[in-house]
Amino acid sequence: MTLMPPCDLASGLLDAGAVRLAPRSPFTWASGLKSPIYCDNRQLLGFPSLRSGIKAALAERAALAGPTLVAGTSTAGIPWAAMVADQLGLPMAYVRPEPKGHGMGRQVEGPAGAGHRVVLIEDLISTGGSSIRCVEALRQEGAEVLEVLALFSYALPQAEAAFRLARVPLHVLATFDDLAARALEKGILGPGDLESLAEWKADATAWSRAHGDQP
Repeated sequence: MTLMPPCDLASGLLDAGAVRLAPRSPFTWASGLKSPIYCDNRQLLGFPSLRSGIKAALAERAALAGPTLVAGTSTAGIPWAAMVADQLGLPMAYVRPEPKGHGMGRQVEGPAGAGHRVVLIEDLISTGGSSIRCVEALRQEGAEVLEVLALFSYALPQAEAAFRLARVPLHVLATFDDLAARALEKGILGPGDLESLAEWKADATAWSRAHGDQP
């Protein structure tokens, strides 16, 4: 996992209220895991200046890979993929979590992936599972997936392992460590909170079990 061109997304996430940090009152992710952090990057769409910086950083990185198609993950990756595809003058597609249960039964919507060199844009990386499923869907259509670009990653060890196993590079604008550092600077978190967050990042599953009786 590598960082993309400069964009202080960590500060932007905090200023936009897109991230909530609550080590003492964890959130529950869709996977059922308890977490001291919750990130909703869709909030960023309401901030034109920040949105423009994110689009520019994503487009700059995507252009380096030389794609012929930009794809976004459904649903939160779609607007960012559309902005990047427009800036680069490329066709755009999006990938559903699973194939449709009706009509053509497609999982990749838009241009067919066959023969394309694809950059896949994701808004958020947690364990990496949903992104990898989208990568595999594109590959099944005959596309070459050059890389995954994401706005934010929790940088969990299982996610990094998943991308290595899938043999696809991951590039992100900001990570958990960036966010924690900015939150400390802004006084949102104290040193004790950082210790709890570090424990969570080291082993999110064990941390979740230990905090499972909390709301």
